[in-house]
This record gives sequence, C-alpha cells and structure tokens, in this order.
Amino acid sequence: MPHAPGGLLSVALGLVLVAAGVIWRGRVLRPLSVKRAQAAVIRDRSRNLLRSADLAIAEARRRAARGEPAIVTVADVTRAACRHYGLFVDREEAAAALRQRYEAADCRLDCMTDAFS
Repeated sequence: MPHAPGGLLSVALGLVLVAAGVIWRGRVLRPLSVKRAQAAVIRDRSRNLLRSADLAIAEARRRAARGEPAIVTVADVTRAACRHYGLFVDREEAAAALRQRYEAADCRLDCMTDAFS
C-alpha cells in the first residue's frame, strides 16, 4: 500500500522538530544575565513607586472637597505602594517619588504635601 508523500513529509518534519527540541532542551537563546535581572527589578520598583505617588495624588484629589486643596502625604504614598505593589519603602524614597510626581502633575495649584519638609 503506497504512502502519500505529504504524510511522510509531515512525519519527517515532526521528527526534525522533536530532534531539535531534544538537542536544545528548552534553552533560551539569550541566557539570563544577573545584571539585566537586577536592572529590571530596580526599574520595576522605581516605576511602581512613581505609580504609587500618582495613585496617592489622585486619591487625595478625589477626597478633597470642592474649592479645597488636596492634601497628599508621604504616608499615603507608602500605603499605596504597600497595598497595590507590595513594596515597603522608607520615608525618604517615598518623599522623593512624591516630589517628582507632584511637580510633573502640576499640583502646586490644587494640592499640598509634606514631601518637601
């Protein structure tokens, strides 16, 4: 009984792929670098801390009554960082992030903060 050439070709291609998988054993093309992994952790932590400051500013603006300034504290930032991202940051680090986002969001017009003290 003759075999179809398409079927044999499919089986041969499958065997080649299986052999390639056995040879490479799931290795990644770029091995994990400790420096790259550490840089990614630092980058993620910094980004999440800035996002926590943004969350604290937005929450303070929602809490503020009409015509009153929003009051954003460093404790709000540390609380948001812990609650949303599981980060435990010290006061100086949270204050630096809050100062950066406070100025970027132009909060001088409608917000008050203790990050500058």
